[in-house]
Amino acid sequence: MRRTFGCLAIVLACLTLFIACGSDNSDTVDSLDSTTSTGSPAPNAPIEANIGFVLTLSGPSAVFGQSQLKGVQLALDEINKEDAIPSLKIQATIRDDAGDKDQGMAVFRELFSAGTHAIIGPTLSNTALSTDPLAQAEQIPVLGVSNTAFGITDIGNFIFRNSLTEADVVPQTIAAVADKLQPATAALLFANDEAFSRSSGEIMRNALQEHNIQILAEYQFSTNDTDFRSQLEMVREANPDILIVSALLTPATQIVIQSRELGLNQPVVGGNGFNTPQLLANAGAAAEGIIVGAAWNIASENALSREFAENFRSAYNEDPDQFAAQAYAGVYIMAEALKNAKGTDAETLRSELAKIRDLNTVLGSFSFSDNRDAMHDAVVQQASEGKFIIFE
Repeated sequence: MRRTFGCLAIVLACLTLFIACGSDNSDTVDSLDSTTSTGSPAPNAPIEANIGFVLTLSGPSAVFGQSQLKGVQLALDEINKEDAIPSLKIQATIRDDAGDKDQGMAVFRELFSAGTHAIIGPTLSNTALSTDPLAQAEQIPVLGVSNTAFGITDIGNFIFRNSLTEADVVPQTIAAVADKLQPATAALLFANDEAFSRSSGEIMRNALQEHNIQILAEYQFSTNDTDFRSQLEMVREANPDILIVSALLTPATQIVIQSRELGLNQPVVGGNGFNTPQLLANAGAAAEGIIVGAAWNIASENALSREFAENFRSAYNEDPDQFAAQAYAGVYIMAEALKNAKGTDAETLRSELAKIRDLNTVLGSFSFSDNRDAMHDAVVQQASEGKFIIFE
């Protein structure tokens, strides 16, 4: 019996010495060495993040969310299957908000209950203005990848966006139009019942005034309207040099078509709702020549952008648009913050998102401003033969 206890004591002593000295095998990671003594993840510990994606996959604005979903899936495949970010795996929960703020709020609450570490989305600014305050209250980081309206990041310090605001893009667009076309007068149309269109309309008005372009006529409409002929007939009577429109895809398409049907041949300048190849497909020949500012164009010389476009075509047999590019970039921006945070702690993740500066992305060199808005160069595009080219 004494011999048995003696042997046991020797074994326990050796085991204690082994644990105290540690192991030199840095490739072995298990539950014992995945955290430091302070509870923080060890430097080489694998990170498994639960990220929620809230996108508009059905309803009138589904074209934007469906494009975003393809960009998201491409980025997730690269990260999870091709180990693009070593030691990081993203468990994605994808939900449809149908472009409805009440459904969006319900989906956000569902993701909170599921223990989601961060959320990318929602697609529409109108929805974000209702959902993001919920995430701010829960202190869960949100990264908007297409929200451009006023006030999104003012909601709180857990709210970010990689989408250039209309306040960044619209003035550059109208400046380019003023320089190249030299219009003296304009007509302005915008939806008055939707946050993106309403705020973009205000920015357009201010930009026109800044360039001394007289607004001869200004008309409002509802996003659900389908007939814009009465407004467009008054525009025709005013006979402006250019027509400026802020609207989501469905009304934007009909405004373009109906304006041409009524004989309005003036250049049409659109906001971010025009920024999809679907509008060009839906409006056909009527869309020829429309001008729209953008955060990204497929003609970009950025090496990452060219690679992204090639991989997107290979995966989906179509060209990506700005919404796919921003969503793809959003996944990598969140991945960069997770890598630097070395884990999924919400406050640390928020802090690392805020620190991102000069990150090489498909959008170009990307930084967050002090107010957590996107900072990178915009482009101005023009529709030509069913595609967007650089406006020159």
